[in-house]
Amino acid sequence: MSAYIAPSQIAQRQLAYFEGKHVLVAGESEDLFPVELVKHCESVSVFTTNYGYYRTMQQHSSVKSYFSEEFTAETKADLVLLYWPKAKPEAEYLLAMLFAKLGQGTEIIVVGENRSGVKSIEKMFAPYGRVNKYDSARRCSFYWGECTEQPANFDILEWYKTYELTTGEQSIKVKSLPGVFSHGQFDVGSQLLVNTLPKLSGKVLDFGCGAGVLGAFMKQQNPEIEINQCDISALAIASTKATLEANGFAGNVFASDVYSDIEPGYQFIISNPPFHAGLDTSYSATETLLANAPKYLNNQGELLIVANSFLKYIPIIENAFGKCATLNKTTKFAIYHATKA
Repeated sequence: MSAYIAPSQIAQRQLAYFEGKHVLVAGESEDLFPVELVKHCESVSVFTTNYGYYRTMQQHSSVKSYFSEEFTAETKADLVLLYWPKAKPEAEYLLAMLFAKLGQGTEIIVVGENRSGVKSIEKMFAPYGRVNKYDSARRCSFYWGECTEQPANFDILEWYKTYELTTGEQSIKVKSLPGVFSHGQFDVGSQLLVNTLPKLSGKVLDFGCGAGVLGAFMKQQNPEIEINQCDISALAIASTKATLEANGFAGNVFASDVYSDIEPGYQFIISNPPFHAGLDTSYSATETLLANAPKYLNNQGELLIVANSFLKYIPIIENAFGKCATLNKTTKFAIYHATKA
């Protein structure tokens, strides 16, 4: 059985397209196919907005890796290998950003699962040139195309969606880039969590901060707290920084792959934790968050999370903390709370 995800397997069938090229890999890549590509190309570099994938690729010196919300490095890239992202607006963002930098004559290969909507590339790429499907296997498609038109200039500020969220008497401004959770809306779970939060104090961690909504509401309710916000996504980190700035709040925003870059010493860890990875559901990051939370909390430090009611998080929290209380509940969501003894 291949160690590669299905989109990489279909790319592996078409290695002739990569011969002699300087390849820039972007999008929803999550395996070591770029390392194999080095054998067939002049050079391979990876641009990723996923900090976990960046940390993995950092272990392979044959591939240059870049983690950011925007690709600004000097590059010889003349072919983009785009793994189709799960959010269509993110695909539009990546195309606009990469081709504004790389320009006319740059080739593109797009791979993705058919159920992910990869067929959208046919219309989406029209402003840049033509792209055609050349292979399909394992319920995936392989497209090749070339940028023949002059791409428009790219200004990241134009890609932020700005909107206002209100709960009770509180209102905040949110700035969000494409592909970020709660892009343009206040999800029901986060709203329930904000409405249930106790008085906060000390050092607070908003884990999986998305566009920074929770942290901004917490800072507004409790101006004296030291707010820290982390996420695995560079797009989320940039959005959260912009949200804090839009509301005149100061905070510490950083990338972390679960606890990879988190230091102990928090009074509160608060989260609307993610449970999706790619197109498939994954709970492992949240389970690690819950199981190891006591190590990062002060004595009497508190964990508060919102989760879909059907998720079996109570036993994990009880195992880590000894007790788990349900502070609030709807038909769909529950707020769980635990204190480090």
